[in-house]
Amino acid sequence: MHIEDRVAIVTGAGSGIGRAIAQTLSAAGARVVVSDIDERQAAATADTIRTAGGAAIAARADAAATADIERLVALAEAEFGPVDIYVANAGIIGASGLGTDEQWDVILDVNLRAHIRAADVLIPQWVSRGGGYFVSVASAAGLLSQIGAAGYTVTKHAAVGFAEWLAITYGDDGVGVSCVCPLGVDTPLLNAVRAADDPDTQAGAESIVRSGSVISAEDVAVATVDAVRADRFLVLPHPQVLDMYRHKGSDYDRWIAGMRRYQRSLREG
Repeated sequence: MHIEDRVAIVTGAGSGIGRAIAQTLSAAGARVVVSDIDERQAAATADTIRTAGGAAIAARADAAATADIERLVALAEAEFGPVDIYVANAGIIGASGLGTDEQWDVILDVNLRAHIRAADVLIPQWVSRGGGYFVSVASAAGLLSQIGAAGYTVTKHAAVGFAEWLAITYGDDGVGVSCVCPLGVDTPLLNAVRAADDPDTQAGAESIVRSGSVISAEDVAVATVDAVRADRFLVLPHPQVLDMYRHKGSDYDRWIAGMRRYQRSLREG
């Protein structure tokens, strides 16, 4: 996938990883629709891109709402042309523990169904045109697990699974897929989790910080755009995640026992 002159939509691009990906795509020559639930933050990202000489337009949108996704696609087409790249980045950490039915509905919508609904809108267009690229920003929690947050763990696993399915099902039709699975990233989301009062949430945040270095959103963005160029599925900004994943798969019971010990140490600490 050549980035120059491509049209991209990035959700959750008002801050954090989404903002960095939007800026990095623009620096590579893409024209970007910056989407976020926070209209002011989306506008700020678009302003930064335009100030740097790029082409960008901001739009408030709920990444999980089909009507809003369709509106973003129509906006992109009107301003820049057909959409070539869709970055499903918007995400939430959700409630700690098991959560309520209502909390599950919210996190499933944002972290999983948003990806499904975007693909439902765009995949037929891309298959018809013979090409397109879907980027799923998941998490290392989608390959491993997340202490303290069932909803986050389950939806990120599901996001990885859905990205795999897309790559298998539509790869021969010219649709590329990348799935981004970082550990700790210096973003407002991580900062909010670390500042939470709930002990389980705090333990979860501590597990992220201790698992590896907390890298910048820009580091994740560069790795993501490089993967799009190379048509590479799995994006691991923290390379050690691959060793953790292999360790998990080699002996699941041992890995679960180790995670229990790790959780106990975090709670006692």
